[in-house]
Amino acid sequence: MNRNDDVLKSSETDTRRLYNDLSWTWPIISPPEDYLEEGRFYTEKIRTRARREGRSLLHLGCGGGHMDWAMKNNFRIRSIDISPHMLALAEKLNPEVTYSLGDMRTVRLDEKFDAVLIHDAINYMLTVDDLRAAFRTAFEHLKDDGLMITSAEQWPENFVQHKIRPQTEKKDDIEITFIEHFYDPDPNDTHYECTFIYLIRRGGKLQVEFDRHLAGIFPLESWRKTIMEVGFILEETEFTHSDFAENDSYPMFIGIKPSTATPKVISGK
Repeated sequence: MNRNDDVLKSSETDTRRLYNDLSWTWPIISPPEDYLEEGRFYTEKIRTRARREGRSLLHLGCGGGHMDWAMKNNFRIRSIDISPHMLALAEKLNPEVTYSLGDMRTVRLDEKFDAVLIHDAINYMLTVDDLRAAFRTAFEHLKDDGLMITSAEQWPENFVQHKIRPQTEKKDDIEITFIEHFYDPDPNDTHYECTFIYLIRRGGKLQVEFDRHLAGIFPLESWRKTIMEVGFILEETEFTHSDFAENDSYPMFIGIKPSTATPKVISGK
């Protein structure tokens, strides 16, 4: 069995209930207000790094629209997601944003943008081919000198086996304790497991739900190489947040699409 066959077999148990029957929990466990700081950060990076004045933004993998909510006052946003349940949440939250159902690896729109954002949905790319396809989608939808921005949340050198991340949130009469567990059964492949546990209390009555997601994990050099293979000029920076532990940050990758008159430049990294 080759690696791609192994990924497909593993995907059979990738339930992703958060994007289906448990999508209603998303605004509670990850409220839009939590995205304001990150939205300002991405907006600043786009505005300072773009080689043109960026007003139009394509968001690939928008989820429930919380990042759109944090950025919509600065951009005209078009957003894509693979989950109808999440798109329904996003449309309710951001009626002024245009939403469409689609897969970031294959979607093609008859429109080009000043910037493309691929936020945390990039984590669901399970192979380098998936990663390359997402970056190709971004490239094809950018104007000359347009900018793609994305970041890596996990990579082999920073992965913590059996990491547990709990949180408790409350809205009206619903309280949810949301527990994430990270486990990589095979460090030699390109994906790991996230197990989610939901402890949902309504009026004191407990409901327990389980969910399992597969996410991609690639060496940082694979990110760099793949972005440049697609045709981008690569820049790198770091994303930090006030909620992060001291000295903690994510690598952020910025790809500039060369103008037709600009020769392709390959980074020395």
